[in-house]
Amino acid sequence: MSAGLRKRQGVPLDRRPNRAISHRVSAEMTMTTQSGAPPAGVPPTGDPLANDPPAGSQPEGSTAALVLADGTVFWGHGIGAAGRSVGEVCFNTSMTGYQEILTDPSYAGQIITFTFPHIGNVGANPEDIETVTPAARGLVLRADITQPSSWRATRHFDDWLKAYDLVGISGIDTRRLTRRIRDGGPPSGVVAHAPDGKFDIPALVAEAAAWPGLEGMDLAIEVSTRQTYTWDETLWQIGEGYGKQANPRWHVVAVDYGAKRNILRNLASAGCRVTVVPGTATTEEILRHQPDGVFLSNGPGDPAATGAYAVPAIRGVLEAGVPTFGICLGHQMLALALGARTEKMHRGHRGANHPVKDLTTGKVEIT
Repeated sequence: MSAGLRKRQGVPLDRRPNRAISHRVSAEMTMTTQSGAPPAGVPPTGDPLANDPPAGSQPEGSTAALVLADGTVFWGHGIGAAGRSVGEVCFNTSMTGYQEILTDPSYAGQIITFTFPHIGNVGANPEDIETVTPAARGLVLRADITQPSSWRATRHFDDWLKAYDLVGISGIDTRRLTRRIRDGGPPSGVVAHAPDGKFDIPALVAEAAAWPGLEGMDLAIEVSTRQTYTWDETLWQIGEGYGKQANPRWHVVAVDYGAKRNILRNLASAGCRVTVVPGTATTEEILRHQPDGVFLSNGPGDPAATGAYAVPAIRGVLEAGVPTFGICLGHQMLALALGARTEKMHRGHRGANHPVKDLTTGKVEIT
């Protein structure tokens, strides 16, 4: 070990840059119930994640905090807009595409933890977005945002976050937070950014604890289009940008529960004329366009809540014999229409990198 590394190890934890510090904000906020057993969703005492450091003071220079409903606080540096935002804290394992993720309507109501450490290093541009306004509530990063390094960048990522009023925090131990979400499920939390470093932590804990969570919440109706429109933009090509659909062979009606633009671009590039209708469209409103097929889009929230109005419309389309397919929430809507039921997973896997097991060798690789 070099002398430089030994010296760095001697620096007090609360003075090291980009290092997360979490603690309990009061003696009453513990990881056990009155009976001594861990509360639901909390790792057992033997898990190192359950043994949080004792309550301590706010680290010098911290301008942001991620406060969970159980009283855990992660301190860091504020990024993006000043203010605070409450939502479900989840994680995403993608190594690229942070603009697309933050503007994906499926993330409505969620604060996204990026497990990949370098986010924002290629800046931002007006092309890599999935909807006009970001749907995510906030973001959590490991490393501070650097200057952009990409020929496509038109602005600094931090400036882009501020322009869309997105609140974020950097410099925390995202691996520790991800393991906490993995083992205990996605918690409610508040991400707060105060340039003056002043926080009312008990109030933020109370706000996080009072947030109702995503179960039973119909968020699709908040991000769906309000009016019918035609989509003809095709996939991006280097040196050309996005193209236009000129000679469609089929007509697809896309039911928008929070559709990503790139899905619509793929449909157009595959030779489809795409008519996008609101998620609340009835069977009659869908079939009046005489589609060759119906696409049920991705989207956020609880499928059962959205299904209250979506399922009857989908059943009518199926009874009419029109080919129907879906992605994400749309696939779940289709399942509900066919008699299945949905249940929220203990934790979801959000990201572009998925484990694939070779059954002949037993080896697991990541895409």
